[in-house]
Amino acid sequence: MMNKYSLCLIALLLLSVSCKSDKSTTTELNTNETASTITNDSLIYPEETHFKSIRQITFGGDNAEAYWSFDDKQLVFQSNNKKWGVGCDQMFLMNVNESFEDSVPPMISTGKGRTTCAYFLPDNKHIVYASTHLGDDECPETPLRLNGKYIWPIYDSYDIFVADLEGNIVNQLTNEPGYDAEATVSPQGDKIVFTSTRSGDLELYTMNIDGTDVKQITNELGYDGGAFFSPDGTKLIFRSSRPKTEQEIKDYKELLNKGLVEPTEMELYICNADGSDLRQLTNLGNANWSPFFTPSGDKVLFSSNFEAERGFPFNLYLIDIDGKNLTRVTHGETFDAFPVFSNDGKYLAFSSNRNNGGTRDTNLFIAEWQD
Repeated sequence: MMNKYSLCLIALLLLSVSCKSDKSTTTELNTNETASTITNDSLIYPEETHFKSIRQITFGGDNAEAYWSFDDKQLVFQSNNKKWGVGCDQMFLMNVNESFEDSVPPMISTGKGRTTCAYFLPDNKHIVYASTHLGDDECPETPLRLNGKYIWPIYDSYDIFVADLEGNIVNQLTNEPGYDAEATVSPQGDKIVFTSTRSGDLELYTMNIDGTDVKQITNELGYDGGAFFSPDGTKLIFRSSRPKTEQEIKDYKELLNKGLVEPTEMELYICNADGSDLRQLTNLGNANWSPFFTPSGDKVLFSSNFEAERGFPFNLYLIDIDGKNLTRVTHGETFDAFPVFSNDGKYLAFSSNRNNGGTRDTNLFIAEWQD
């Protein structure tokens, strides 16, 4: 999962003139796609054959990272929609059949600080999410450029909390100094994976859903984050920006010391849930991120701008977990990301700039999925 400033970054990327990486790819894009009959659903582009139907959920602001309850009856998501009375991202709850063109969903974070990455616990009655509210009640500043570079702030005031669906915090899972965020829960309901700077670098960790038995999963220099478990809980997929050259390492460490990272070059990695058998899944160049396993567990759906010449568009792609059969899924000209399958595999929630009236609004959509 990308951190919560990704949407602001994307707005800047859409105006950028950053060139596509000249890094050679290790996978070939499957271009043997058959366009479907033009659909009456104007939200679906003709080439998007995996979408049987689609429904728009939100209609303004930046809305992202919608995650399903274990029973697929509700979703929790983050939004900064000023019409909903928030100054920065907070967490909102919805029933699966709702949309919010003329109404406001219930907020289930505290409304203090900035929040990111809420995820349901298996009882369907609680969520985990990260918040900066212990550091300050106000929204922290969000610097997005430094010396001409696109950057994200990594707030050391983020900690991970458990809350009920009325917004009451019932437990604090992390209290180490530094950044603790980007928590997601295994479909098996027993483990949480999250990103932390407690080692001095941005690494992945797992813990039990009560916060016990914390284990470090990655240990190579670079930003490892946005991790998700496979459906059977045995594997992790995540995105990483791992510096290699002396200059890249120097730049990365200097930014991290300032609580910042530069996220424009990221690739996907896959490993066992204990960190073993780690391997790089993509080598496409540009930003490859927000990966999520398909219900079968043998493919990964992710967002990328690797085909872009000027930083955009971002579209969704499928790739086998062995790195083969790369296929484009969405065909927009702006931004599609944060794909998340329902637990029964029938629906896909994702964020998109489609149908936003030419604004920079990023809205939530639910598509009926077909293989």
